[in-house]
Amino acid sequence: MEIKRKPTHPGEILREDFLKPLNLTQVELAKALGTAFRTINEIVNERRNLSPEMAVKLARYFGTSEEVWLNLQNQYDIYRVKIRNKKLLVGIKPIRASHASH
Repeated sequence: MEIKRKPTHPGEILREDFLKPLNLTQVELAKALGTAFRTINEIVNERRNLSPEMAVKLARYFGTSEEVWLNLQNQYDIYRVKIRNKKLLVGIKPIRASHASH
């Protein structure tokens, strides 16, 4: 089982690619999205996952697709699951192609 490099958390993308270049504060973003500062702060500091609802809000505000945000979160989550369950996953043997045809 190959584990690639750790994917970027969506909070890092939000912080580095949106907030900083736009000179936008977390407080301003929270107000614009109608959400709590704490929510934005925890996402930006990579302590909270990005929900589908937040993905929709961010997409609307920044003119991106919801999928961009959700894909970032999914890649990050899948990576964490693979790392956390590495020993268990190694014990699961893939079904052989010839077995699948029966």
